[in-house]
Amino acid sequence: MERSNFKPATGPTRLLPVFLIAVLGILLPTSARAGMSDSDVISKFKEKDPGMSKLFADAYGVAIFPTVGKGAIGIGGARGKGRVYERGQLIGRTTLTQVSFGFQLGGQAYSEVIFFKDKTALDDFKRGNFELDAQASAVALTARASRDLAYNKGVAIVTMAKGGLMYEASVGGQKFSYKAIDDK
Repeated sequence: MERSNFKPATGPTRLLPVFLIAVLGILLPTSARAGMSDSDVISKFKEKDPGMSKLFADAYGVAIFPTVGKGAIGIGGARGKGRVYERGQLIGRTTLTQVSFGFQLGGQAYSEVIFFKDKTALDDFKRGNFELDAQASAVALTARASRDLAYNKGVAIVTMAKGGLMYEASVGGQKFSYKAIDDK
């Protein structure tokens, strides 16, 4: 009989995922984890910055993630589920995942909206396996966020904190999957 060299994780390594989930659960207030609809997210963004109304109106498409949960202790991860709209019509579902390494600690929840400037940018996203490179940056929603927002390769990203505390807040390395509504 042949012996395998596979050795299951032991010690702290084995418990890291469980610990990260526990930290997220403790640090995030219940209101941050509570579900929000896409229209709630859009309303909150417009309420915080009235200039966002023009961005939503002018964008060819948007991906809305009502809640993205993020947690880290050296190794971090983020995940969120969202919906994709083209010219205001729901066309698909998307999932955001992110794994990061480095000096980071904590947990947080936030909403994220990705604006697609034109059909080409949205089509790139819909092909699936879309990824934001390390240089990608998001604008944190403030009263003036819409003035500071710039498209990079046809994509602009805005985030709004919902709760928690995290030392580190990047969107670089986020990966997205896409599934059209009519796909079975």
